[in-house]
Amino acid sequence: LEGDGEVAKFDLTLDVATGADGYLLRWEFNTDLFEVATVERMAASFDVLLRAALAGHTRSLAQLPVMTHEEEKQVIRGWNETDAPFAKGTLHGLFEAQAKRTPDAIALVDDRRLTYRELDERANALALRLATAGVGTEDIVAVMLDRSAELIVALLAVLKAGAAYAPIDPAYPKERVGFVLEDSRAPVVLTQRSLVEQLGDFRSRAMFVTDERAASGPQVHALSWRNRAYIIYTSGSTGRPKGVDIEHGNAVAFAAWALRVFAPSAFEGVLAATSVCFDLSIFEIFVTLAAGGKILVAENALALPLLAARDEVTLVNTVPSAAAELLRAGGFPASVRIVNLAGEPLPSETVAKLYALHHVDAVYNLYGPSEDTTYSTFVLATRGGWRPTVGRPIENTHAYVLDARLQPVPVGVRGEVYLAGAGLARGYLRRPDLTADRFIPNPLGDAWGGRLYRTGDVGRFLPDGQIEYVGRADHQVKVRGFRIELGEVESALRKAGARDVVVLAREDSPGDKRVVAYVVSPDVTVDALRGHLKMALPEYMVPSAFVVLDALPLTPNGKVDRKALPVPERGGDASAYAAPRDAQEATLALVFQEVLRVERVGVRDNFFELGGHSLLATQVVSRIRKELGVEVALRELFDAPTVEGLA
Repeated sequence: LEGDGEVAKFDLTLDVATGADGYLLRWEFNTDLFEVATVERMAASFDVLLRAALAGHTRSLAQLPVMTHEEEKQVIRGWNETDAPFAKGTLHGLFEAQAKRTPDAIALVDDRRLTYRELDERANALALRLATAGVGTEDIVAVMLDRSAELIVALLAVLKAGAAYAPIDPAYPKERVGFVLEDSRAPVVLTQRSLVEQLGDFRSRAMFVTDERAASGPQVHALSWRNRAYIIYTSGSTGRPKGVDIEHGNAVAFAAWALRVFAPSAFEGVLAATSVCFDLSIFEIFVTLAAGGKILVAENALALPLLAARDEVTLVNTVPSAAAELLRAGGFPASVRIVNLAGEPLPSETVAKLYALHHVDAVYNLYGPSEDTTYSTFVLATRGGWRPTVGRPIENTHAYVLDARLQPVPVGVRGEVYLAGAGLARGYLRRPDLTADRFIPNPLGDAWGGRLYRTGDVGRFLPDGQIEYVGRADHQVKVRGFRIELGEVESALRKAGARDVVVLAREDSPGDKRVVAYVVSPDVTVDALRGHLKMALPEYMVPSAFVVLDALPLTPNGKVDRKALPVPERGGDASAYAAPRDAQEATLALVFQEVLRVERVGVRDNFFELGGHSLLATQVVSRIRKELGVEVALRELFDAPTVEGLA
């Protein structure tokens, strides 16, 4: 059909006319919105759909194909040709092999330096103690230690004893610590004397990490790559955290990929700053040790500028929001050459700023849930004009974008991301119902156990096979890299006495994403609700703002109208305002005000209750250094979060 002109009247128009031998179709589109290739794919899909409708009149519309056989083969197999050989050993076996090759090389740096031989001997001695205590294959040992050499020793020792480790962050409240210990049924907790009180009723299970050394550890003959290696607890939508059960083979396959992608020089100095309660730590610790590299232990990524060995750091593995904060503070030392970013969407602006440092050679964007052993897809972000994607599957991993009927969708069409391959966990520890819901039979055929993991992430394939992340299909969110099930926060608030509650992740100011709780709570004060959450949830899950409502706004059909929930106000209780009493308090109050973007801060207002979090806390520390010439540790701000206390 001939067109009427060069200007599209609508975004997309399909004209259909009757011809001598059938129908003639003409597609007219707005070139500011659509590329030619996109409309060509649309037209081809429509053609497939119409032919299938004519040939299969007994099928429902949902059963009709919209892809050609070649297109379907591409999205199912062509972009998933990732199979590669790897030695099916154990995670600690990779370290032991490296320790034999380079026994005198430095393996770990905190406030001292340990060689591979020294680290191996210390882990062997602790492993023998665990074995003597009756710990063996498939047992679970809890590990709760401050970030130091002892933490790495403990993780290796548990694996050497044939068991799996379940990490617990010392910052977790007692209730959370107790839950992990009860749920994991760990007979032993590797810890330190200063943390024993946090174990509560489980104090009798404590075993302390000492400086003993032994040439070899216990002989664990039955251990194989199919035995469990670690349990990582993630937030649960039902209000109950769930333990992801990872086998040695899952982690070894991941390490094999990483050792092929990253050159040995990348591991000369790897910043180990991620909590061992999160799967990014597997790369920082075990892949580095398998590569013969050097682990540089830090309290967190934001402590990099203050690290004594910062000029030895060659690779930083963190979340985009932390990287953005380090960029703002000029915190990347000139030694850093590779930056791995994962855990939340990566803005192209952050990539551009990292490459602008000149000493940074490569920025990788990586994606993957704990249920698929750390990373599932990756891409090297290009310099200039990078379009944010999560890339393509790593070795021995398959990634699919499927519809509600588990059928593949065409390029450019949104669907849920499903994963398969060597990295898939056994499931959730002692949660067969939840495991069956998320780890499902693979209808597409797969050599790796025939299972798919349903991620809950929404994405789409781009024409080059990369996956573009679009969002979530449920109420799970990522805030500063932390995975949070909003349902777990809501459940905790109801237990605390809130009548009705909705918890959201809001980003009312660009780059400042925070958890906000909307509560109907006539019988319980906000202070009481917040206090209960602090005893039940990790700090990163406690909402930074509470909004008290008489009733939750509802849509005409009776559901909560989330769009009608008000923007939370920033600032303290005006009636309880206490003014600064000297120049130092006045300066600190001004720093709090400007960082938090509030009109007024009283000397007894709590930084974190005003909406502060760890990333904003680093800005406070930086500003105090500049304004008052005083070095304040991040932990000190957490311990004294008011102007009065900090002064």
